[in-house]
Amino acid sequence: MNAKKALSLSIASVVLAGAALAGCGKSGGTDSGQSSAPSQGSQPTTTEPAKPIKLDIIENASGLPTPDKDFVKQQLDKALNAEITLTAYAAGDDYKNQLNVRMASGNFPDLFAVDKASLKQFAQQGLLLDLTPYLDKELKPVKDFIGEESLKKGTVDGKVYAIAKAPQIPYNTYWIRKDWLDKLNLQVPTTIDELMAVAKAFTENDPDGNGKKDTYGLTGGQFSTFAPIFGGFGVPMPGSFYEKDGQVLNSLYDPNMKEALAFINKLVASGAVEPEIMANTGLQHQEKAIKGQVGIIYIDWPNVTKEQFAEQIKKVNPNAEWIQIVAPKGPVAQYDGPYDIGSAAGLFSLPKALEKDKAKLQKVFDLLNYVSGKEGSMLVQFGIEGKHYNLENGKVVPTSLMASEAAYTWLYQFTGRPELEYLSVKFAPQKPYIEFANNQPRIKTLNGFVSIPDGYNPTDADRYIQEEITKFIYNKRPLSEYDAFLKTLESMGYKMYVDSAVKQLNDLGFGK
Repeated sequence: MNAKKALSLSIASVVLAGAALAGCGKSGGTDSGQSSAPSQGSQPTTTEPAKPIKLDIIENASGLPTPDKDFVKQQLDKALNAEITLTAYAAGDDYKNQLNVRMASGNFPDLFAVDKASLKQFAQQGLLLDLTPYLDKELKPVKDFIGEESLKKGTVDGKVYAIAKAPQIPYNTYWIRKDWLDKLNLQVPTTIDELMAVAKAFTENDPDGNGKKDTYGLTGGQFSTFAPIFGGFGVPMPGSFYEKDGQVLNSLYDPNMKEALAFINKLVASGAVEPEIMANTGLQHQEKAIKGQVGIIYIDWPNVTKEQFAEQIKKVNPNAEWIQIVAPKGPVAQYDGPYDIGSAAGLFSLPKALEKDKAKLQKVFDLLNYVSGKEGSMLVQFGIEGKHYNLENGKVVPTSLMASEAAYTWLYQFTGRPELEYLSVKFAPQKPYIEFANNQPRIKTLNGFVSIPDGYNPTDADRYIQEEITKFIYNKRPLSEYDAFLKTLESMGYKMYVDSAVKQLNDLGFGK
């Protein structure tokens, strides 16, 4: 999943006047004071209601019900006088192939999901509608809902070509076995040195009491295991961009990076770290924690507190008690890892060809505005009031049908949702864990805003970074060779990438 300051987002309240919806005519107005009443002997006339406008939307997701069971579609069609066809392809290559074929053939969807690479490609090919001129009027409700910062996520060459979903919130923290702390008469660690001491004790002092040396102190998903430790030295993860002293900086060039690596090297050498962290994929680190093999884990709250995982933990050991802990202090700072403020949960673009069909273009705008307003946003978050939820003193209270019938509504959240409020309703028992993770201090990173420059292939460079940082951590390469590591990395085009990223971020207003 998904990240990782108290954040309170409210649903923008938008009233859609009937005249704003395409197909709705004027009513009641007359010119020059003339009476609108029919003249003597004339017959009243009736106006046929405008036909619904068809909208073709595609995205990379799954779990959409059939149209006859899709109450969100039915509600949107009715509210907007539209006929929406949403096709949700499986994420990955299947969706990319479908999208590329349609864009190449000129069979453009009216609204479609893009990733960062496709956004840049289609924009530079002139296939996407520049949304910039519409943001302060036709799409103002959307702009107000997602915020100014989110607009930058859909920007290519200074123009907005995609609507980014409203920001998410961070999920990850260190979790620790409190029952193991109690067994060994230890306190919750508050510094990185205390963290190392506790992790070492969990490895050496038989915290599970089985008489075997079969436990480790710390685990996680590869480098993310050490995210709060990097944060203790004031740096985000290797290769991250962020603002420091009024400039955009890549973390590999921050002098504190070497200091962080030196401490992590010491931590690993102490034997306190689960040996296979760099091989952990998926949720293998979670599985090891559930089995009682480790006592500290860096992980997101859902994979510890959701009912199915909580039950697994109790089944293995009824006395296991996992608690979140505040990021440990380091010699420079106290950050619970990075939080990429440029990352978007989704990007949606419109084809430039839609300019030729003003009615349909307006209808797409109406849809985006509607799901950004109070009524539409509540629908695509929670379902139908009185059926899937009730409002009690202004608060959303789910019914039993929300989980069973409204689990797919997120597929229609084209502009996102107010994340903290949404999660607090959907996962009410987990609310304390959600708020705890959200309130931890984070280093704001900017990688999500960056497009890969032409001529640079990040695959080899990324692999080299991972391999060499791993060597530094595991004492397979001395830190005295760190500058040589950077020189080799730059020979792989990394300097061009960094220079391009800094320029892109400067153009978006960062580091100025």
